[in-house]
Amino acid sequence: MFGCGLSFFFTGLVEASLIPYLGIDIGKLSLDEKAEILFVDQFIATAIVLGVVYGITSTFKPFPEDIFCYRPKEPFNLQNGWILWAGIGLLGAVGAIAAIGAVQALLNGESPQRETDALVRLLPLIGSSNVSTACLLGITGVLAPVLEETVFRGFLMVSLTKWFPTPVAVISSAAVFALAHLTPGEFPQLFVLGVALGLSYAQTRNLLTPITIHAFWNSGVILLLSFLQLQGYDIRELLQAP
Repeated sequence: MFGCGLSFFFTGLVEASLIPYLGIDIGKLSLDEKAEILFVDQFIATAIVLGVVYGITSTFKPFPEDIFCYRPKEPFNLQNGWILWAGIGLLGAVGAIAAIGAVQALLNGESPQRETDALVRLLPLIGSSNVSTACLLGITGVLAPVLEETVFRGFLMVSLTKWFPTPVAVISSAAVFALAHLTPGEFPQLFVLGVALGLSYAQTRNLLTPITIHAFWNSGVILLLSFLQLQGYDIRELLQAP
């Protein structure tokens, strides 16, 4: 249902490394302050990881045209418009994941297992205030997609295409993407999402395409849960229901 495992892993490392030295008592902070710290953590983690990735690849300059490409021009071009193909990719991912969920429910006789490790950390913040919601949207809708798509599609997938056909690179990077979230019960859904992200990037050779899909996917989950929370639903119970 939600895919920010890699991002939250690096954020946790930053938090564990810096918070003790700053003398901040997490237990005494308000929810808004916790959300703001989480946003800063994610921003630092994103900057560090991207800096490492760019540093590793800088030895191979000049870069090929299809690596680390963020091209905002011609968003609705039929061949490689990033907004157009982001919309197609998002619809395809939603349909495919819904179909997988239905098949799993049919075969297992129940709803597929849900693993919400990343969401558990966010549950107290979801719907708590406008500040918390804005911070969560910044984390899940901007920073996490930029980080994960640059790593998995912009770096890993492009690197794999140097040795393997594009379909193999798409599938391989999608599998690594799904495994990196450390939620085995959600591997099929995350794998399909990764394939949709990889195919959209292969079509446009523009990282803005998978970033947009990823951003809408993550942000949609946060906004939906915030709405349900405001309507009085117990979102923890909903997420943990079988």
